[in-house]
Amino acid sequence: MSDNLAADSDDADAGPDPEAVRAAGDLARRVTENVERVIVGHHQVVEHLLTAILARGHVLLEDVPGVGKTMLARSVARSVDCTFKRVQFTPDLLPTDVTGVNVFDQKTREFEFQPGPIFGNVVLGDEINRAPPKTQSALLEAMEEGQVTVDGETRAVPAPFTVIATQNTVERDRTYELPAAELDRFMKKLHLGYPEADDESQMLDRIVGDHPIEGLEAVATTDELRTARDAVAGIRVQEDVRSYITRLARATRKRAELGVSPRGSIALLRAAQARAALDGRDYVIPDDVQREATVVLAHRIRPGAGAGRTARELIEAALDDVEV
Repeated sequence: MSDNLAADSDDADAGPDPEAVRAAGDLARRVTENVERVIVGHHQVVEHLLTAILARGHVLLEDVPGVGKTMLARSVARSVDCTFKRVQFTPDLLPTDVTGVNVFDQKTREFEFQPGPIFGNVVLGDEINRAPPKTQSALLEAMEEGQVTVDGETRAVPAPFTVIATQNTVERDRTYELPAAELDRFMKKLHLGYPEADDESQMLDRIVGDHPIEGLEAVATTDELRTARDAVAGIRVQEDVRSYITRLARATRKRAELGVSPRGSIALLRAAQARAALDGRDYVIPDDVQREATVVLAHRIRPGAGAGRTARELIEAALDDVEV
């Protein structure tokens, strides 16, 4: 089963382990505190990123250059003792530069697979929209199914597996638009924005001398993250909460040219499970859904000509109108 879209059914039937759920929430808090040694003034964004990772999701960070998107991704990766790979997306990047390629070995007279950077626990796709859609599509199978197919042979990526991609929003004439199918595979789309004056002053103080990321050490292991993700996947979601998520998704489909897909509904449920774990609960409440809805759903919606509202405004309207 996919590491991103399916939890182990036996674990789900057994019900959540309260101790494991508390441990998952504690892991998220430890990593958040560690990341905030580097990233100043973006507590909610860091939390959203951590809940996405716990929920087996991928994250798109979109903003202007220089606000800390790449630094945030690197800080999260350093905070967990796992394999970190980075892909600098450029116009001449090929799909095999991401997935890997079979190379002929003159000595053995056989082809040997050289894995690409997609084979990591945390993969940073830096400025993903600088590469053409053909190269961007190299990520799709791994993000959806946790595997990569090269020359007809399928190989699993490491578990846990998370893609954190950054997107340049300024140089539109030098970038490519992400296809809807690719956007839909990101659980969340987050924005950092410019820091407040006090936060920026604190940031400048921290970088006097060595950059704080150089001294950042891991506060969680890969096994702990894997266990935390399993615990989150087993958090209870009652029928009335599942129905609420469905009604929210259907409301967007009625109001937009392109509404929330079933994959988006699944992503919202999983994000709500992770939010519950962060609050120390082994069950989801409507508040968890509401806190995650905008960052999980807005990037999946196309309002259409004449809608008169942005995607974010459509989600906020649905939250106001759909009965809990």
